[in-house]
Amino acid sequence: MENELREQLENIFASDIEKVVLSNSKDSQYKKIILSRHKSGFQAEKFTDKQAFHENIDEETVACYCRDCLEGGFKQLNAWTTDTEYSIKISKKGKVFTNKGKSTAPLKVNKENNRKKKYYLEEGTVIPPLVDMGIFTKDGKIINSMYDKYRQINKFIQFIEEAVTKANLHSINIVDFGCGKSYLTFVVYYYLTYIKGMDVTMTGLDLKEDVIAKCQQTARKYGYDKLSFKVGDVAVYESDRPVDMVITLHACDTATDYALFHAIRWNSKIIISVPCCQHELNEQIDSDNFGILTRYGLLKERTAAIMTDAIRANLLEYSGYKTQILEFIDFTHTPKNLLIRAVKSKIPQETRDKMMEECESIIKEFNLSPTLYKLLKDE
Repeated sequence: MENELREQLENIFASDIEKVVLSNSKDSQYKKIILSRHKSGFQAEKFTDKQAFHENIDEETVACYCRDCLEGGFKQLNAWTTDTEYSIKISKKGKVFTNKGKSTAPLKVNKENNRKKKYYLEEGTVIPPLVDMGIFTKDGKIINSMYDKYRQINKFIQFIEEAVTKANLHSINIVDFGCGKSYLTFVVYYYLTYIKGMDVTMTGLDLKEDVIAKCQQTARKYGYDKLSFKVGDVAVYESDRPVDMVITLHACDTATDYALFHAIRWNSKIIISVPCCQHELNEQIDSDNFGILTRYGLLKERTAAIMTDAIRANLLEYSGYKTQILEFIDFTHTPKNLLIRAVKSKIPQETRDKMMEECESIIKEFNLSPTLYKLLKDE
């Protein structure tokens, strides 16, 4: 239950949560706890039968705080953004049930408090990529219509920050596969170099020569001396030095698999991937026992997409990476995506073997031949 709770809460607090209620307490000394957003974190109001106690909770630790409460006796959590409600319920047998839906009574939020929340890319700082993207004015102020994009970019930087901290890196070599116009590439380089103070070398790779030429020109304009761009195919690319982090955002279909394979083969410490266009398994998936999942076109497509990323996550665990699948809405306002975050860790051999067994079981049942699986087997 512990791992499941952690991942569910990380997904919930990846959104801009404004209020949380912990209830249905069995063993806790408190009957109910209400967490309300307050300045840079949350204020917890903890109720006994006759009294209420207050405590301030940091933004970075609120997910852990809620997990401790749920493991310590509370059986229900409800959390709200301005228009969405999340819920977690724990059964008597310890099973975790989750739900997400549109809030029936949208919260009224103090916008001043929102503006005081801690962001990794702070307003008032002139950040050239954000100015060119039209998110900041030339003096570092957020353009009102771009506030959602600003928050989404900060959320992506948070995913990077947490992984870099966990990997305990002070210098880093990054390869960004399928970088495209490189909006986030420039932002990541800026954050790690100028805010984190790390020694960063970063390479963006894409097939389009005109796009790469434009990115090179922009990097020179910003003075980003250790950020370079190359024309190349993810399937055959080789780095001439050790790679610490691999980023792949919207690498189409099996391009994501090749990027993950390179990261594994290079023993990269961190992998950040937002997959898209999972067509490969949709063309293969077939089952005599579970035809209900493949009979209807839309459900078949979604089932194949989920299986694609589930297999990828398991194969990363098998390859020695602590892997999470997080919900991520990217800053281009595409439909909601899953983000795979993997950090090199010590995974017990027994766990690794189980991950592979699960992959091979589902591959056999649904007659699949995933690219990442084949690449790892051939290697």
